[in-house]
Amino acid sequence: MSDDAALLTTPLHALHLSLNAKMVPFAGYDMPVQYPLGVKGEHLHTREHAGLFDVSHMGQVLVQGANATAELESLIPVDLQSLAIGQQSYGVFTNAQGGILDDLIIARWADDLFFVVVNAACKHQDIAHLQANLATSSVTYLAERALLALQGPEAAAVMARFSSDASAMTFMQSQRLTIDGIDCFISRSGYTGEDGFEISIPAEQATAFAEKLLAEPEVEAIGLGARDSLRLEAGLCLYGQDMDTTTNLAEANLLWSISASRRAKGSRPGGFMGAEALFAAQQAGVSKKRVGLEILAKTPVRGHPELVDASGQVIGVITSGGFSPSLNKPIAMGYVDSAHAAVGSEVYVLVRGKQIPLAVAKTPFVPQRYFRG
Repeated sequence: MSDDAALLTTPLHALHLSLNAKMVPFAGYDMPVQYPLGVKGEHLHTREHAGLFDVSHMGQVLVQGANATAELESLIPVDLQSLAIGQQSYGVFTNAQGGILDDLIIARWADDLFFVVVNAACKHQDIAHLQANLATSSVTYLAERALLALQGPEAAAVMARFSSDASAMTFMQSQRLTIDGIDCFISRSGYTGEDGFEISIPAEQATAFAEKLLAEPEVEAIGLGARDSLRLEAGLCLYGQDMDTTTNLAEANLLWSISASRRAKGSRPGGFMGAEALFAAQQAGVSKKRVGLEILAKTPVRGHPELVDASGQVIGVITSGGFSPSLNKPIAMGYVDSAHAAVGSEVYVLVRGKQIPLAVAKTPFVPQRYFRG
């Protein structure tokens, strides 16, 4: 069997082919990396209008039970007790060492019911992690649902034509809505830094609904290439690349994802897997930190090259890099030792034997434009 034959497909696969997408393997799926508009055109279209992404490869899971709140809090450092019905939160699964198993979105739909979206490459291990550690709650993998992301400053105007209830939502709200007679799970969120919506829909109805969205004048189909450049500009991590089990939340600059009440000095400190190890590392001070990097040359930096100081001493590594269409220059993200983590610190990377200067930069590289009401 060829590698291509072994790849899984999303419910929108035939639509991607009809739109002349360039397909590539990603997380075990045959996915569109770009359409004829091209990565730069798709990126700028999303920043200026609205883009439609197929993210059906991601894992959608329902967790339900009388003890679901407490059991999920043992795995995720979010204050789920205080998460209101119809709200969602960014979170992570941590391991016993305080490392990051995956990042996720968790929404509360009822006192005893949560909807969780996890990354494609990790979804089966995440589901096993939930099943192994939730003693009384049910874990249901929603394999028969597709997931669309409609992103950009004109996404709300498009969504209003389909559902006034959806377009009235604010950032990080989540609810079940019936649209065109279809049972949809909708959140006002996304991973581009723009306003937008994520729409979970039964697989058999996904193509027809996607075609309706694409028929709107503001909307273009967007591939994984632009999704990556958009999230990099927004300063957002890609799991497995910018963080993994060898990094903790302090090193990854994600301590904000621990709810205030669950932090070391909070009203309900810890109580999640690896909390003691993470708090100890935080107290001792971490040796490396995730930072944004501005490349002070015209050379884009890709892959995972080492970062060095002026003397050539290795001080870190680039984890994500590429060209920023919005800024018209190369940008990157990576880890540097804590002594070089301050904004403005100059570091270097070797590209084809040439030392390229970089400066530690604030993230996001472009302003986030979420709709908070």
